[in-house]
Amino acid sequence: MVKNGILLGLLVLLLAFTEAESQNFSALKWHKGWAVTSDQDTTRGEIMYDMSADAIKVNMGDVVMTYSSRKLLFFTIFDEDLQNYRHFYSLPFNVTYDYKSPILFEVLYEGPLTLLIREAIVEETVPAMYGYQTIGGNGSRYRLVYTYYFLDKKGNVNQFNGKKRELLDMLGKQSNKVSQFMKENKLKPDRMQDLVRITAFYNSII
Repeated sequence: MVKNGILLGLLVLLLAFTEAESQNFSALKWHKGWAVTSDQDTTRGEIMYDMSADAIKVNMGDVVMTYSSRKLLFFTIFDEDLQNYRHFYSLPFNVTYDYKSPILFEVLYEGPLTLLIREAIVEETVPAMYGYQTIGGNGSRYRLVYTYYFLDKKGNVNQFNGKKRELLDMLGKQSNKVSQFMKENKLKPDRMQDLVRITAFYNSII
């Protein structure tokens, strides 16, 4: 995996995507990058990722190849909007109680405890508005929804629900120090940039 966590400034930009129009979503764009398959082959070109399908398309100019998460080890893209590289891995995850399957995750921060994320574009219904007045009826808009995960040193991937109690239980002996750090800095574990800071702090004290 990448050696360093993604810069905190990137996280602020990622959050801005939650209110962007659908055509601005990163997942709907082509990005320059490369992918490494499970056969250790490296493919370069323009990449479009689809986390809902756990697959990517790679445009190599004369041909477009599709790779599922089962055929991938990882891929990296350069996001022009964020002006930064983004790193994705295919990792086994319990999709049901007793069955694991490789799915795609993006790395937000890497360390002994690695913070991962998955994004989904969802449609939501909103009141139709004109200026500040509701004009009746409903409209719709699209936004990004994020789900967080932690990857431990044993290779286990666990989903995180954003609750402080669950996070502290997960951090074991360091939970009191982390709780104090969160209190002093007014951090909330359900906010992306805060969760990155919490993860970085935890990794610095173990």
